[in-house]
Amino acid sequence: MRRRELLAMPFAAEPRPNFVFVLVDDLRFDELGCTGHPFAQTPNCDRLAREGANFRNAFATTPLCSPSRASFLTGLYAHTHGVTDNVARDEHSHRLTTWPRMLHDGGYETAFVGKWHMGNDDSPRPGFDRWVSFRGQGECFNPDLNVDGRAVKSSGYVTDILTDHCVEFLGRGRSKPFCLYLAHKAVHPNVQQANDGSVKSGTLDDAELFLPAPRHKDLYAGAAIPRRASYGKPPKGAPALESVVRGLKGMTSDAAILNRGRMMKAVDESLGRILSSLEDSGQLDNTVVIFTSDHGYFYGEHGLGAERRLAHEEAIRIPLLARYPRAFRAGSRPERMVLSVDVAATALALSGVRAARAIPGLPLNGGRRRDAILVEYFSDAVFANVQRMGYRAIRTERWKYIRYTDRAGENELYDLRNDPYEMTNLAHGASLAEWDRRLDQVHRLSL
Repeated sequence: MRRRELLAMPFAAEPRPNFVFVLVDDLRFDELGCTGHPFAQTPNCDRLAREGANFRNAFATTPLCSPSRASFLTGLYAHTHGVTDNVARDEHSHRLTTWPRMLHDGGYETAFVGKWHMGNDDSPRPGFDRWVSFRGQGECFNPDLNVDGRAVKSSGYVTDILTDHCVEFLGRGRSKPFCLYLAHKAVHPNVQQANDGSVKSGTLDDAELFLPAPRHKDLYAGAAIPRRASYGKPPKGAPALESVVRGLKGMTSDAAILNRGRMMKAVDESLGRILSSLEDSGQLDNTVVIFTSDHGYFYGEHGLGAERRLAHEEAIRIPLLARYPRAFRAGSRPERMVLSVDVAATALALSGVRAARAIPGLPLNGGRRRDAILVEYFSDAVFANVQRMGYRAIRTERWKYIRYTDRAGENELYDLRNDPYEMTNLAHGASLAEWDRRLDQVHRLSL
């Protein structure tokens, strides 16, 4: 563990690298060919893994959409940046100091394309020269866009439309290095939210809410969904988790999972178009390309479906691929634990831009190992069954300890080496004082 440090690095020698950051919504850690999925067709993600680093133990610091997105953008934990749930925080999100904004102030041309999802306000945020976004969750087809402050009605599939804007930005002539931040709507279901953040209609385990591009509607037909050993089996002695399972309407259906995979196919094609654009301009090897997800998703593990939020592996683990020949060895598969807050630290370190404040992340290319990580969750007014599930959790290479903030006596402890699917809670009857001390220490160092 280390105390937070100010990234006060000298400005890098020219040419400074460009940045392309691609964030997928709700993508699990095991849903790509290069991360072990048995039939997912993701050749462009697989290419990133071959030509760069495939981080095998990457984690979201808060497994919920808005807090996680704010952590990726700021390099800060939710308890610091203040976006702690999915309630609309439009005004607050305008005040966030993001790493693209810092790069912009350091001489970069910047673009944000896609899903902001910290409120329903789609207007441009500070620090972006190019802005393409939509209100709230957006729509899979024919989305209404805000393009540099103008309302634009688009036609087509949202993943393709967002990619068109990215390719246009990448193809511009320029004298500055650039930073493109692409946040896909996929593979999130096509649900809308009211102004207070609550879901207006639909159930999240309905396959009809996951809408692939028409060209992919029959992809993977007849494929058998891979299941983890914890499928349909709540852990023994975990009353907090059991209460969430009782509050859910059902588990994610096979049809919904297949449609998510079909939506992901368009995302992979989008990545391919972006890589081709970088190659055509001769900028690929001078561009840091990072591909990841805001958090994971439950496919019936522990009896949970269409859910994240909890501190179990399926929710907190994410894929993370990084390509930049000067920093990441081709074909490498780092096993050390890395975090969503490390993206900002990486961009600032490689660009030579100084951080506006102290941030807790470690550059992905630095090789420093953590002996423990912090995961936290606060509340969510959108779904009643998880409103009182706030927690702080510490995860080491072997152990995970979850301390609930408002459920006394229901903490969880798992031996990940001997129980990788978190089936047996060892907290009952165990002395937890040392775990409480370590958890408090990790939290202090994250401020």
